[in-house]
Amino acid sequence: MLQAHEFWLFFSASFLLWITPGPDTVYILARTLSQGRVAGLLSVFGVSTGILAHTLFAAIGLSALLATSALAFTAVKVIGAGYLIYLGAQACRRQNELAPSSETATQKRSQLFYQGFLTNLLNPKIAIFFLAFLPQFVASGANNSTTVFLFLGGVFVLGGTLWCLFLVAFTASFLNAARSDSRLSEVISKVTGLVYIGLGLNLLRAKL
Repeated sequence: MLQAHEFWLFFSASFLLWITPGPDTVYILARTLSQGRVAGLLSVFGVSTGILAHTLFAAIGLSALLATSALAFTAVKVIGAGYLIYLGAQACRRQNELAPSSETATQKRSQLFYQGFLTNLLNPKIAIFFLAFLPQFVASGANNSTTVFLFLGGVFVLGGTLWCLFLVAFTASFLNAARSDSRLSEVISKVTGLVYIGLGLNLLRAKL
């Protein structure tokens, strides 16, 4: 069983990770600024679902394949980076399309969710992270190690999701001013595209 002090140690470490800006935070904030509050919320849920998938993969041992196979790691990395660069190119071509906070006029909501999901699912660095982070709090050889692994992964995802939802709500308040300025709207779209491209290029640099 997971001891109370082990859980709080895990929670403290997770909290520091939640509030430290990373690629997921940058992606979600860029999406919120460029397309509105609803787009940001859907991106949060998509990203979180991707992290849940990585948690499951790590618990059943699939993520270990990425950690031991340079070919598999590189293949996933290149696909993920290419997808982010593709999203960036799309955003750069978008003209003055800051979406209203109550709707996402430029994209279907399912697309926004799946794009957030795929950006995380196709990031092998997340799989390696879970293989390195979660096992520190799971006793090796324990009969319920898989259950504890999934529990801790679920807590990590829940906390990260709540933090990102807060960031989306805060960022969305900035959009009221941005929508009234067409030039600012266009700049935000271009910057968002460059952010996605930057994330993709950064992912290409990842190594085992």
